Amino acid sequence: MSDDSLLGRFVWYELLTSDPEAATRFYTELIGWGTAQWEGGSEPYTMWTNGDTPIGGVISLPEVAKQAGAPPHWLAYLGTPDVEATVSQVKELGGKVLVAPTQIPTVGNFAVLSDPQEAAFAVFNPTEPPPGHAGPAQAGEFSWHELATTDHAAAFEFYHAIFGWEKTESLDMGPMGIYQMYGRASLTLGGMYNQSAETPGPPHWLLYTRVKDVDQTTDIVKKLGGTVLNGPMEVPGGDRITQCMDPQGASFAIHSTAGQED
Repeated sequence: MSDDSLLGRFVWYELLTSDPEAATRFYTELIGWGTAQWEGGSEPYTMWTNGDTPIGGVISLPEVAKQAGAPPHWLAYLGTPDVEATVSQVKELGGKVLVAPTQIPTVGNFAVLSDPQEAAFAVFNPTEPPPGHAGPAQAGEFSWHELATTDHAAAFEFYHAIFGWEKTESLDMGPMGIYQMYGRASLTLGGMYNQSAETPGPPHWLLYTRVKDVDQTTDIVKKLGGTVLNGPMEVPGGDRITQCMDPQGASFAIHSTAGQED
């Protein structure tokens, strides 16, 4: 695998939660994911699978994160060919190291970081090529990566410097400001925008999973004890989204595309 194919690609998605067993039941029923156990570490690790492909994992929210006030949340891992070099660059550009570079035997090297506006993300250099593919998301895959922040222009420059992301389209949301989309290798990955004063919480990433029918899946969210925060609604281009919270308090979103079938 070339460095260019890994750098800046979203390669893994991890749920840190207060109740892994309950969260696993929720998402497997909601999205249709399976699970698989990885036994290579000191403790068993439950992976999310979409079909036969591992796409992420679920763990208990670490005690240090709880003490820092972190709620249950999803954490996105971005590929890099050199974790240590990326960590050094993040620090130089005003980001912080939350978990120092850590080597997992046979798996790879990772670190957990935050950008200068304090939105958390992780970087990962896998020993083997990451699973999945780099093209448009299919059903059950993460399809959009949205950063709500205090300074989207500064945040974009940070991620551009670290991962080489480029601006794609932008949307003028009127009083809410500009919604700036970004991507890599001709594929748009998500968007960034400034949170309004009415939006609670610190800067954060919201991860969207593609489903076949947002409206039907939104009904299932409510039946399973989740909370609908916004939607379902249509966005420019005809796609539909709903922003939600799972029963343990982790935010997530679902997305269906207009006129496209798997």
